[in-house]
Amino acid sequence: MSTLIKNGRIITADADYVADIFIEGERIVAIGEKLNVVADKIIDATGKLVMPGGIDPHVHLDMPFMGTYSSDSYETGTRAALYGGTTTVIDFILQQQGNSLQSALDEWRGRANGNAVGDYSFHMAVTDFNENTKKEIQSIIEKEGITSFKTFMAYKGALMIDDAQMVGLMAEVKKHGGLINVHATNGDMIDSLVQKHREEGKLAPLYHYLSQPEITETEASERFVNMANETGCPGYIVHMTCEGALNAVRNATKRNQKVFVETCIQYLILDASLYENDFEGAKWVMSPPLREKKDQATLWAGINQGLVQVVATDHCPFMWEQKLMGKNDFSKIPNGHPAIENRMELLFSEGVMKNKISLNKYVEVSSTNAAKIFGMFPAKGTIAVGSDADIVIMDPNEKHILSASKHHMNVDYSGYEGWEITGKVKTVLLRGKLAIDNNQCYVEKGYGKFIKRKKVTQNI
Repeated sequence: MSTLIKNGRIITADADYVADIFIEGERIVAIGEKLNVVADKIIDATGKLVMPGGIDPHVHLDMPFMGTYSSDSYETGTRAALYGGTTTVIDFILQQQGNSLQSALDEWRGRANGNAVGDYSFHMAVTDFNENTKKEIQSIIEKEGITSFKTFMAYKGALMIDDAQMVGLMAEVKKHGGLINVHATNGDMIDSLVQKHREEGKLAPLYHYLSQPEITETEASERFVNMANETGCPGYIVHMTCEGALNAVRNATKRNQKVFVETCIQYLILDASLYENDFEGAKWVMSPPLREKKDQATLWAGINQGLVQVVATDHCPFMWEQKLMGKNDFSKIPNGHPAIENRMELLFSEGVMKNKISLNKYVEVSSTNAAKIFGMFPAKGTIAVGSDADIVIMDPNEKHILSASKHHMNVDYSGYEGWEITGKVKTVLLRGKLAIDNNQCYVEKGYGKFIKRKKVTQNI
């Protein structure tokens, strides 16, 4: 099957021009003005933006959490991602304490294999680093193509590892060409504040936010940055939310250290005032929580300064009935927020259309940087001859309303209900195949492919 995309305005991280794209099979084989080729299918992209498929390196599909599971499966979650212009996601395998990394990988493969509609890869979350785990690291990187390892500095008893384990893991991961992702919040401090608020009968969603003040993230980010510097291991802080945490990274640059930073779309455009809406605030209970307006300003600036490289989602949806588990106690509300389908359009509308970021920067933080950091570039993350034909065609001027009544995520509310946004994903190709066109999905469950990744470089 061959496809010719004609007359589109092609945007990559470093280019902006009008041309045709010719695709054969799964890859781009030619780019140029007025290409003289015969194609099975012709798409006229006149007046539209043609960009590389989005990459969301932070999602949680079918994830066990707080006695329940996130409500999007690999099928529903990756399909919803495609509708929103995200062609590849990276999910998190969670090692169970006492079990091997391989057993966790087998469990997650059982959920994903044959079910994903879009392409996917994995990070390996290490919750129990010991001599046996240490022996598995090389094989996970070199044989399985999973080159990033997630650690938690919170959730004691379930996910958290201590600093000694962190340093040991960093040394082993660095040796074999991997990278450490970190959830950087001070778990002990948060747990003590949660206990204090519960004892005082302060049980509304607002106290989820007040149990995780900015200092809990700032302190942990500083500690992680220092450990990464000491070990020389590449480090990546996930879902950064606040000024204090970004300043920890900014300060590290003064000693010539490079730390990768990811924020999420919600931290750029939502703020903590939403927690004041009684239990309605449970829709936005996530960790870390939403922050203040000054933090939004810091994160947008960080993107333009090159300190924040990636805008992801931390997509972890729960049905409203699941959120009601915490009706009488904020600490029992499942943490998570649905956004996998909305990220690309929200970032375009709130970022590009409001002159906060350029079109090139938009592509960089929604696709290219994640591809480079996580070893998928140039197959993913750009439009170039030889690259996978993962392509998004967007109408930059079409206005539309976000609503749970229209989205494809398996969740019965929206964190952005009623938002009018400018910019609509019209057509999506995944590895050369028409995936989405005019709000219809044309790829089946099982078309999504696991992406084995290359070793990590700190230079992007």
